[in-house]
Amino acid sequence: MDNRTVTRFAPSPTGFMHIGNLRTALYAWLIAKAEGGKFILRIEDTDRQRLIPGSMEVIIDTLKAAHLTVDEGPNRGGENGPYIQSERLPIYKEYAEKLVKIGHAYYCFCDKTRLEALHEEDANGGYDGHCRNLTEEEVARKLSENTPYVIRQKMPQEGTTSYTDMVFGEISVDNSELTDQILLKADGFPTYNFAHVVDDYLMGVTHVVRGSEYLSSTPKYVLLYDFYGWPRPKYVHLPLLMGKNANGSISKLSKRHGAVSFADLTAQGYLPEAIVNYIAFLGWSPKETNEEVFTLEELTEIFSIEGINKSPSVFDYDKLIWFNEIYLRKTPFEEFAELAAPFIPEQRRDFAGMEKILRLIQPRIGKLEDIEGASDFFFNLPDYDKTLYINKKNKTTPENCLSMLINALDALKGLEDWSNDGLFACLKELSEKTGVKAGAMMWAVRVAVSGLSVTPGGATELMEVMGKETSIERIEKAIAMLEA
Repeated sequence: MDNRTVTRFAPSPTGFMHIGNLRTALYAWLIAKAEGGKFILRIEDTDRQRLIPGSMEVIIDTLKAAHLTVDEGPNRGGENGPYIQSERLPIYKEYAEKLVKIGHAYYCFCDKTRLEALHEEDANGGYDGHCRNLTEEEVARKLSENTPYVIRQKMPQEGTTSYTDMVFGEISVDNSELTDQILLKADGFPTYNFAHVVDDYLMGVTHVVRGSEYLSSTPKYVLLYDFYGWPRPKYVHLPLLMGKNANGSISKLSKRHGAVSFADLTAQGYLPEAIVNYIAFLGWSPKETNEEVFTLEELTEIFSIEGINKSPSVFDYDKLIWFNEIYLRKTPFEEFAELAAPFIPEQRRDFAGMEKILRLIQPRIGKLEDIEGASDFFFNLPDYDKTLYINKKNKTTPENCLSMLINALDALKGLEDWSNDGLFACLKELSEKTGVKAGAMMWAVRVAVSGLSVTPGGATELMEVMGKETSIERIEKAIAMLEA
């Protein structure tokens, strides 16, 4: 028998891949791979009303982009398939009927009208067990009459049910609080509560990794394992993911907090590697280091369940940007240029200096979406006030900057070597000739050609990219403004 660790990621195909879903997949993957185990993808599509076409492909593509390789799944095959629940209906029927035979489930023939009336009487009461003790003859008669039915789990009515979670410890619930949940619906489809237990057992899942919202319902699931005589898996429930509200409070992470899907984040120019690295720390921390930047392979080597926290984690976009900046900076330029291409406005892609612009801004942007804004001043001089020429460090004022720009304009008009080195040599020589500090001269020129106080690159780097005509034109415009 294979004793390897086996985990699974079992999302419903109901739209985009939420960051919380991706974190669950990542932790399940890491738990398996840290032990040399197996990671299974299973699609839980039994809630037919919530299905969104194309969602399974989104899930598969997201795992691929995040480099979370699947060992078994719809796109990979394997010995435990099929891996789409709607293709496993005969399996659920077989195991539901088996549970009836061994006395831990029963046929329920209550119609919609009765159930609705029951709900109106007690909205929180659940099912009242009306069909729980029907005789074999009554059940056989109703089945022979093709009376619609569901199969319900027969919960113990006394005592407690407990299980141990590897993060939250022992969880117990009074059996009197457990209602006889539906396992198999009238249309032949199973509920989540039943299908995932059968699938996890048949697929050999050893560790069930999911959100902490399932902590209180898991006693119902472990009872199914016990009823069948199956060994329970180990449970790893993950802390909630929260988002920051405008007023400083926190609540469950949702779209109102910003982009919360993997696709939205990558569309904004966050690198998959940075996203994965960041979400690894949303509920987990390494025990023996304060380092935060890890490749997926490095995470595999240091990840342990003991490092998972109980407390909710807050998704911090500023922290994600910090991670992304690091990954962008260490990306080889040729690869960066390829990643950047879709984020460059179409009318700018043929600009001769675009490569130089990208080299200047690569170390200075938080996400690829920032490329347009960070490079805009190269193409459109922003409106700015003459107070921008005031710089205490360089002791510049609008008045002395006017003098410096007049001298710079005269020197630059006659310059033939319009390279960064040529421009730097020209302005440095001019500053020495006029008795002005080089830093002050560069400040005046940089403000004149960019209209900004902070730029990706110095004055001469910017002018090299802009070209002589644009640079001269902007300096002339600055002189006119300062003279006015």
